[in-house]
Amino acid sequence: MTIKTLEYFSTLVQQDDSIPLFEAALAIAQDAEPGLDLAALEEEVDTLAAKLKQRLPDDASHLQKLRMLNHYFYNELGFSGNVNDYYNPDNSYLHRVLSTRRGIPISLAILYMELAQQIDLEVQGVSFPGHFLMKLSVQSGQVVLDPFNGSSLSREELEERVEPYILEQDFPDDFQFNAYLDAASPRDILVRMLRNLKLLFMQQEHWQRLLEVQERLLILLPRDITERRDRGLAYANLECPQAALQDIEAYLEQRPYAMDAAELRARLPDLKDAIGRLN
Repeated sequence: MTIKTLEYFSTLVQQDDSIPLFEAALAIAQDAEPGLDLAALEEEVDTLAAKLKQRLPDDASHLQKLRMLNHYFYNELGFSGNVNDYYNPDNSYLHRVLSTRRGIPISLAILYMELAQQIDLEVQGVSFPGHFLMKLSVQSGQVVLDPFNGSSLSREELEERVEPYILEQDFPDDFQFNAYLDAASPRDILVRMLRNLKLLFMQQEHWQRLLEVQERLLILLPRDITERRDRGLAYANLECPQAALQDIEAYLEQRPYAMDAAELRARLPDLKDAIGRLN
């Protein structure tokens, strides 16, 4: 990752009301492949959308467009969930998803929503617990889709999926289930996508890749002090003590009584010693 790629990503996500979700999500893949030709990939998706657009009747309803898009995306193009290698980071990089036709719910949804947008169909992302979803408002109500395979989900199926998460947490009595079906903003979607990668790289102890993810998360969430702490920990594991110290001290200043504060304070002398040795 270069400063230039981060600056490009930063320009894309400045304004909440104008974030180009597909372009910004595609830019994340530059961490895996710095020389990636983003324009060529955007053109590839535009070509896929144009082929679908040619088939649509001028008076096609939202439901007709949805049925045709579903058939095109899952049956003709062959996109589906990567059940055999679900936790591969490649499933979060859109250029790889385009190439292999395999991904996880959120990456498949981003591609699906981009094609939908190009045929004037407002499919929205839903940050559902455990499994990213999509939804479309139609005259009869709301269609909720599973990006893994394009299936439509009933209210009963959705309640069954969310029940384990509700049981884990102490929700107020007036909690509304429909809150789980709120549309996710582009910023929220990008954060969720990056946090998926963050979890994978932490488990793999791939600190350089984790640092790249943290840099992007802090562009999206500049005031999130826990993300800054986690960047500091990535720096520490990469033996960059000065940068690590700055981030961890900033966290401790804002969260002096956090549950991990004592553990982090205990690391400060070693970081300072490491800085002294570098000097």
